[in-house]
Amino acid sequence: MESMSKNELKELLIKGWMTHDAMWFLYCLQKTGIEVTNKINKAASKGLGLVEAKRFKKILGIDKITKFNELKLFVKSIFDVVKGEFMNFSYEFLNDNELECEMHQCFAHDGIERIGFLSQYQCGIYERIEGWFQGLGLKYRVSPQINGCLLYQEKKCIRRYTFTFPS
Repeated sequence: MESMSKNELKELLIKGWMTHDAMWFLYCLQKTGIEVTNKINKAASKGLGLVEAKRFKKILGIDKITKFNELKLFVKSIFDVVKGEFMNFSYEFLNDNELECEMHQCFAHDGIERIGFLSQYQCGIYERIEGWFQGLGLKYRVSPQINGCLLYQEKKCIRRYTFTFPS
């Protein structure tokens, strides 16, 4: 362990977490079916995001986010910790109040496709991100709305969040 860099340790931990997530999804699917598994997965992802928001607020010494620049710091900080190198997505801050996230290749999409349930899969990844925003008490709109997997349905997965901050 002492010979590992921080980044190597981070990647090992994230891959372990993602393997647990995939195995949980598969075994839940086998026991309860896709409909129940989707509901549980989305609720768990949202709950994770809510807890992460609370933890990162504490780590960053943030009481409340009232400006887009504060949100930018929060988003960059949390992605620096939770995004693995194998996760092929990007995010970009636009204008004074927009965040755009794009999955170029999605590990969840690919895994669900391998087990044969992609046409019925309800994405939980953005639930986690939206849990962050809700945990921060932010007002936002999101486009497009998701009912399923955008990469499967639209052949691209891009979501834009527009935030409203007090004047």
